[in-house]
Amino acid sequence: MNTLMLKKEQWLKISFVAITVWFIWFSNSHFDEYTIRILNNIAIFIILAVSYNLINGVTGQFSLEPNGFVAIGAYVAALLLTSPEAKQYQYAIVDPYPFVLTLHANFVVALLLGGAFAASLAACLSFPVFRVRGDYLAIVTLGFGFIIKILAINVPEVTNGSLGINDIPEFSNLYWTGGIAMIAVIVVLNIINSKFGRAMKAVRDDEDAAIAMGVNTFKAKTLAFCTSAFFEGVGGGLLAALLTSISPDLFDFFFTFQLLIIIVLGGLGSTTGAIIGTVLVMGGSEWMRFLDEPMNLLGYETTAMPGMRMVVFSLGLILIMLFAREGVMGKRELTDLLKWRRKGGK
Repeated sequence: MNTLMLKKEQWLKISFVAITVWFIWFSNSHFDEYTIRILNNIAIFIILAVSYNLINGVTGQFSLEPNGFVAIGAYVAALLLTSPEAKQYQYAIVDPYPFVLTLHANFVVALLLGGAFAASLAACLSFPVFRVRGDYLAIVTLGFGFIIKILAINVPEVTNGSLGINDIPEFSNLYWTGGIAMIAVIVVLNIINSKFGRAMKAVRDDEDAAIAMGVNTFKAKTLAFCTSAFFEGVGGGLLAALLTSISPDLFDFFFTFQLLIIIVLGGLGSTTGAIIGTVLVMGGSEWMRFLDEPMNLLGYETTAMPGMRMVVFSLGLILIMLFAREGVMGKRELTDLLKWRRKGGK
């Protein structure tokens, strides 16, 4: 029975990869530019959501830092991808530091360096950050996000200040965003199902009991924090190469709040839930734009009502959370559906 269950799980993972690859190819070949743009955005937020869920949902650390790490990845990638000529003419507040003009790398290196820089900073932050728990941890990490935004505004020699960086080459496409999203999901699921993942869940359920049982809670939290930061940095780089323009205002607290809504809606601790939550939040808010436009309702012509889609969308979120208190998936994954047993042992 266990062998059969294992085979089913393996086939489910293989099917997930095959369906994802096929969907990326099909979408890129058959959908219009607007739909592909939405799918690119969804794929990037899947990367951010599943990685944020690792520290917040799986490890149970109420962290509010994603906007800071996403901003770091976005700025590192933007500085590496933008040509020296483009940097030279758009730094209008002050002249850039000489080393800024020499920075240049290809797309893959830029993404990896953005992720590595964010992960390195997370490793340094883990020492002071994880000295506190709960609401205090949330306040500390929230402050970090504000610091990154303030630095982006007040170090114009590097970031071009409030004007941001423009003319970033548009390297991001559905193959890159969808492929990296698939890699992020696989890596996060493998961590969750490893001994480190079990240690993270032990920290979430009862940190004091985990310490008493000999679990190195600091190591578990730091691993989750750094892994989350790495993928958030990579996601930031993809976002910069998709939008082709970034500024400090893009990475305010609302960015973190969006991700928090996604993982709570999908189910804290569930990677499958993070994916579903991303599709519902990022896709739903775009696909309901018709509600803002004039409509014909039973023969009655309505006027345009800008913002109506957000009213309906918010009501939908409220209803989901009322009837699914732990989110759409709770703490369950798609593979857990294979483990249920019928009554009577069948």
